[in-house]
Amino acid sequence: MSEWVESASDSALAASVIDRFRDQFGTDPEGVWAAPGRVNLIGEHVDYAQGLSLPIALPHSTVVAVGRRRDGMLRCGSGLGAWTGRVDEIAPGNPPDWAAYLAGVVWAMRRDGLLDSDFGGADVAVESSVPIGAGLSSSAALECALALALADLSGAPTDDAGRAALAACCVRAENDIALAPTGGMDQAVSLRAKDGHALLVDSRDGGVTPVPFELAGEGLALLVIDTRAPHRLVDGQYAQRRASVEEAAATLGASLREVADVSALSDPVLRGRARHVVSEIGRVREVLSLMGSGRYRELGPLLTASHVSLRDDYEVSCPELDCAVDSSLAAGAFGSRMTGGGFGGSAIALIDAGAAERVAAEVMAAARSRGLTEPRFLELLACAGPARHVSLTS
Repeated sequence: MSEWVESASDSALAASVIDRFRDQFGTDPEGVWAAPGRVNLIGEHVDYAQGLSLPIALPHSTVVAVGRRRDGMLRCGSGLGAWTGRVDEIAPGNPPDWAAYLAGVVWAMRRDGLLDSDFGGADVAVESSVPIGAGLSSSAALECALALALADLSGAPTDDAGRAALAACCVRAENDIALAPTGGMDQAVSLRAKDGHALLVDSRDGGVTPVPFELAGEGLALLVIDTRAPHRLVDGQYAQRRASVEEAAATLGASLREVADVSALSDPVLRGRARHVVSEIGRVREVLSLMGSGRYRELGPLLTASHVSLRDDYEVSCPELDCAVDSSLAAGAFGSRMTGGGFGGSAIALIDAGAAERVAAEVMAAARSRGLTEPRFLELLACAGPARHVSLTS
């Protein structure tokens, strides 16, 4: 029997996080805010190369309950534990682990003037339906929920321009405090998504464009396959890939966004890394063209080609991801690819609506036959919206 990860309603998550806040801090929060995880349709490992990505906000969200303090302390609690420290002592690597994503947001918002320099601290409780470690951007959802909460509480702008500024703070939090050298795609979609739309993210200028993507209306669904292979972006591999892209661009004298031919790169590994980025940006453009003309089923081969490029040229796949892709294609998926940073995490398969249980069963059987960890599954029929304040009266 396949295991499915269900999303939870804002109200259910809010009730749970308020209980956690009361238990840990002995009072009521000032409010609750939610932000979605994401799955990337296509455009992988190009956001730090001035490329184009096409992520989708998941119906699975992280919520934070927040109350302001006056003593300069930040206190955080979640199902992963608790952390307390002084706001003025937040620094690279301090705090460690999951609390770094929250503390980093406070640090970055203070640095960018979105919080007063005399910000008095906060109590933060966390609940989430976004699977942790699945490559579905649980960290960005955590950052973005807190960033929106602090912006609302402090009176910082939360229009689209304000959300763009908050997304930039969340990227700095992840890069400089959590020490994960990611790009900005995840934070952009978590804060700036639109219901029923994928979000074209242009990492050259930070612009975003909603693109209609109604899966159910086309008789389609995305099956998200969480391989449960450990997924970490701070173990050095992600940073190595980013450094390779930067080296290739420097050698060629141009952003890889502007490059068509990478044959001038003599090192075969560097050439492969650059070839992935250049071809992936091209695939994003092809996907947009097909979506614009309603040819959704024809996206499949482009998704599969993206996986082959990530597996062979960029070398960020793993046996669990390859098994998920191969078995979903054998089960009739139109296309399949790993999604997210790689080295574990999740894959997606474009399938007929109604086929999710059957395809999931075949993917599960393939994993078992190869002695791999049994995956779990999410089904995406519609694109969710952005980070939001959760009304406690609804």
